[in-house]
Amino acid sequence: MLLQVTILVAVILAMVGFSVVLAKVTLTPSPASEDLVTSNLHPGRSLRQYAEDYTFLAACKQGGGNIVLGMPFGVLLPVLVPRRLRMIRMVLLTVLVIVVVELVQGALVAGRAFDIDDVILNTAGALFGYLVLGRRLSHRYHVLAAEPWRETVPVPARRSKPDGPRTGKATGKPTGKATEKPTGKATGKATGKPTGKPTGRPTGKRTGRAATSWTRVRQDVRARLTRGHGRRS
Repeated sequence: MLLQVTILVAVILAMVGFSVVLAKVTLTPSPASEDLVTSNLHPGRSLRQYAEDYTFLAACKQGGGNIVLGMPFGVLLPVLVPRRLRMIRMVLLTVLVIVVVELVQGALVAGRAFDIDDVILNTAGALFGYLVLGRRLSHRYHVLAAEPWRETVPVPARRSKPDGPRTGKATGKPTGKATEKPTGKATGKATGKPTGKPTGRPTGKRTGRAATSWTRVRQDVRARLTRGHGRRS
């Protein structure tokens, strides 16, 4: 949080100082150039004039000065505008401010005129400043503004895994009685095989009664056969 506030205050102070310098450079009257300057609404006309009529150093001073004058826009404005589409917002604000400055020059300041090439060069300088420094600075600031807890709250360390396997409910595997197999009658019911008295042919007492009945039948048959032979004789 402290770093975020520090960056914001520094950017605002730098923007105020830059505005003072911009006003001094662009809005200072130049009576000596009053008969020489004319308004330029055709892009590229002043650039051709720099290349044809100016010396190399004078052309570099004129064109390079406009580029350097636009660089603070690309460094400071991305911090003040919202994070989304900040480059486009920065370009639009730069163009708006420079157009207003050029209009004031042409209407109120002696020895100065509106020049569309100055707008182009200042905007190019703003893009250059954004790519060199403004993008990283604004990204850092907006990250701190979106997630200030990263600067104050430490990230908790990950817990180490236990050496042995966990038991009970933690692993989802039941222990104790739940893992024991049922015995006795419960086992018979669980496996589908009945226990207790066996199935099939009757044994024991029922088998003895059946044998006794069959013996009596045989004895009765023999007795009848014996009586039949006795009568015939």
